[in-house]
Amino acid sequence: MSDFRQAVEINLSPPRVWAVLLDVEHWPDWNTAVTRVQRMDIGPLTLGSRTRIWQPRLFPAVWQVTSLDQKRRIFAWTTHTFGMKVVARHQVEAIGAHSRVSLRLNYIGALGTVMARIFRDLNWDYLAREANGLRQKCEAPIPQQLQKTNKLRMSS
Repeated sequence: MSDFRQAVEINLSPPRVWAVLLDVEHWPDWNTAVTRVQRMDIGPLTLGSRTRIWQPRLFPAVWQVTSLDQKRRIFAWTTHTFGMKVVARHQVEAIGAHSRVSLRLNYIGALGTVMARIFRDLNWDYLAREANGLRQKCEAPIPQQLQKTNKLRMSS
């Protein structure tokens, strides 16, 4: 198996979940499968953007955005290593007023099948961490101080 998938439903609107997902620099704040992120480009995530990601038990990897559809809320990025390509796809869909996030990891190339088998348990673990962390981040109550600040802004 060289294709891994994980989905999670989140009680927050798709545009708000999408905004959290695209803010890759803050992934270590909520995704325990990511310890450090370094954007290699200035500005928002765009087609061709590159990001270096550090994860426990893995070498740092540079991921390049290979597809980005803001309207459909889908982005994919790719990294190349050890004679293979790994593609990670992220999608946020509307389920009524809520969201469904689909995560997919696909290993391609001569060593893809072998490496997918070696890292099978780690892949499942990291996809679950990402999905659950994103749900917890998105569904967390807004801190009291921020609520007061937002109310003041709205009343002004």
